[in-house]
Amino acid sequence: MKAAWMVVAIVAMSVSAGAGRAAAQGPAGVGATTAAEPTLHAPHSYNPINWVKKNPKTGSDWHDANSEENKKLTAKLQGSGALAAGTNIAQACNTFKMLSDCLAALHASHSLALDFNCVKSDMTGVQTGADMSACKEPKGDKGVSLVKVIQLLKPGADAKGEAKNAERQANEDLKEAGS
Repeated sequence: MKAAWMVVAIVAMSVSAGAGRAAAQGPAGVGATTAAEPTLHAPHSYNPINWVKKNPKTGSDWHDANSEENKKLTAKLQGSGALAAGTNIAQACNTFKMLSDCLAALHASHSLALDFNCVKSDMTGVQTGADMSACKEPKGDKGVSLVKVIQLLKPGADAKGEAKNAERQANEDLKEAGS
């Protein structure tokens, strides 16, 4: 009987201690008060994708024909024959979102003797004002990858290898131009 009273006493003390702790926490639980308080700084993101800062040259960042980088790229590509003499890189690549994609398209169209306007139109999904009657269009109205464009316009070519080579040349051009 003495043991039974002991058990009842221990259980009663535990319940009263737990009730006091629960009352101190409030109805929301541990940490709810500090979470509800306003913070002076933005909370840290737990998504690791947000930790890496990516700054690809997109949109109007690189469409300035007077920038030093674009002048270097224009001169280099005109010298190699990949870009027409009267055109600068900003004019040729105006519908591309990424400069590296445009440079790869220029290199691929030059090395495979493809019409750049066809490659540009197929990759971006934007119709240019040029004569597109000789071009094969991909299904749908969205742009496709360089590999698919090469497969479409030059079926016998090693599309993956040519695209990889063109992308490597584009990356080298960007490094040499200083971006």
